[in-house]
Amino acid sequence: MTLSDIQTILNAEVLCGHDAMDREVQTAFACDLISEMLAYAGSETLLITSLINTHVIHTAEVMDAVGVVFVGGKKPADAIINANYTGIPLLSTPYLLYKCSGLLFSNGIEGCKRETTE
Repeated sequence: MTLSDIQTILNAEVLCGHDAMDREVQTAFACDLISEMLAYAGSETLLITSLINTHVIHTAEVMDAVGVVFVGGKKPADAIINANYTGIPLLSTPYLLYKCSGLLFSNGIEGCKRETTE
């Protein structure tokens, strides 16, 4: 599934990164804790969050996220969007975190799996 498909499913607005909407999405990670994003989300994962600060953008860059979806109709300030030099697509959906996650899961997007040691 591509980011364009996800845009349609989530009725999302593309804030930036229009030219990268053909990126493939296999997994998603929904969270509002930066430390957990870094610890548990793999590269090429779609981040889903209600955080709209620069830390989320930097986290997405560090982990090589395929894109970021801001929930609840939230949108970062224009200065944050304009500072997104890496080209990571940023989207905003009116849906809240739970519904957003459910819609993506029901359409085949897997969640990230926490590695366990036994």
